[in-house]
Amino acid sequence: MANVTVYNMEGNEVGTMELNDAVFGVEINEHLVHMAVVRQLANNRQGTQKAKTRSEVSGGGRKPWRQKGTGHARQGSTRAPQWTGGGVVFAPVPRDYEIKMNKKERRAALKSVLTSKVQDNQFIVVDDLSLNEIKTKEMQRVLGNLKAQKALVVTADNNENVVLSARNLADVQTATPSTINVYDILKHGTVVVTKAAVETIEEVYA
Repeated sequence: MANVTVYNMEGNEVGTMELNDAVFGVEINEHLVHMAVVRQLANNRQGTQKAKTRSEVSGGGRKPWRQKGTGHARQGSTRAPQWTGGGVVFAPVPRDYEIKMNKKERRAALKSVLTSKVQDNQFIVVDDLSLNEIKTKEMQRVLGNLKAQKALVVTADNNENVVLSARNLADVQTATPSTINVYDILKHGTVVVTKAAVETIEEVYA
């Protein structure tokens, strides 16, 4: 089992913690990680883009001029794509971008990125993360002590003071063990996790 150092909010070492190899010591599967990221980004798309084709725009029911003898090119409708106010060629229509992925594959991808963060020394465990008040400067100070400026902060429960204090920091995001995902973990340089959150993650995903 991998051992990681446990820090306090001042950035001082206060002990060590053993991580479960079933979650934090698996073989990294880059293919599943890639699939998980593509799936999340695709599923976030609304798919509501819409433009009208020549059959949907209003007007253009009659032939604008006779076929021959005018000197103009022949035209059948004023709503053809080459006309102002005409329809769009191959217009986009609402569609569903959803990509499906098996539950076991999603879990394996999550374990892979957690393992990679541990191996790259970008996984910081804090004994406790609690703020007495909502204060962005205090949250910034704590992350500075931990040398984690661009961080995903994972707490065992939805700690309101921590969430609201971190909300205004551009490169900081908060999550709980039930809301962590592959994309967010990869996007942030460092993952800062409380001891309680690590234990919850091991219970859920081991």
